[in-house]
Amino acid sequence: MSLPTPALFEALYRGERHVGFGTPGEPDAPHTLYPVADGQLAAAFVATDGSADAIRAAVTGGATPVTVAADDPELRLLPPLLPTATGNALLSGFMGTHRKKWGGETAPEGGEFTPPKWFFKGFGDWVRLPGEPLNVPANPVALIEEPEVALVYVNDADGTPHYAGYTFGNDLCDIGLHRKDPGYNPYCKLCDTALAPWLFLGEPPRSANGRVTITRDGATAWEGSFDCGGDALYFRVKDMVEHLFSFPAVRRPGLVNYVLLGADEASFHDGFRIADGDRIAIDVKSHGIAFENTVTYVSPARLS
Repeated sequence: MSLPTPALFEALYRGERHVGFGTPGEPDAPHTLYPVADGQLAAAFVATDGSADAIRAAVTGGATPVTVAADDPELRLLPPLLPTATGNALLSGFMGTHRKKWGGETAPEGGEFTPPKWFFKGFGDWVRLPGEPLNVPANPVALIEEPEVALVYVNDADGTPHYAGYTFGNDLCDIGLHRKDPGYNPYCKLCDTALAPWLFLGEPPRSANGRVTITRDGATAWEGSFDCGGDALYFRVKDMVEHLFSFPAVRRPGLVNYVLLGADEASFHDGFRIADGDRIAIDVKSHGIAFENTVTYVSPARLS
């Protein structure tokens, strides 16, 4: 299988930040890592054309690489471009973008653009890595997994967004609460979101498909396929993104934006209900990325 674009990732190794290049096709292969300062990789997307060669040159020049085993306990992968000051990253996305939700149609060309609904998910510390638990309120109405493309942008010192690339995520949310009353949607999004650590250096994918498997007590409880590429969406990605960045609030200088593009129908639409302790595995077969997380119900804190 050939991957559509080159990819990179950031990681902490022995407490220091590093960057690696390649593809996730060989998860057990050793990693060649280059030390980088916090924000150095993000700055490279502002200072260059964002191509794989330009980014590599910008962050590896003069750096001494180190080779690390993929299972080294001192290696910890990071969400793409996530700054150490996680409040300098914003996680948000679009709702109801899939063509299935629009009778299989696509938005008409020309004319006035009617944007999809947008939601605020949280700041950078809301992002979870593969293997980490996805925390949700203790009494959700009905959860849904949402495998989708996440675009990554870096704002420069003037607030102009620079596209870096894309990765994949699971926007877990309480769709039951949303269906109970769409006005509750901000509450329904108060669940953790997982992002894969790989950043693909290319245009948003036209096709991105795979399979979800949910296991309960060690056995498969539900599985199904998904397609979250641009061709599966009613809205054009360019139109959605241009509208979002017309708002100054998301153009704060230095901000990293993770933008979720929307999901296919999932287990909820098949009548399945996710429970506490279920493990959600997402295999993006088109891009060679697989990740999984366990859903954890969290009881509310007692107010003093």
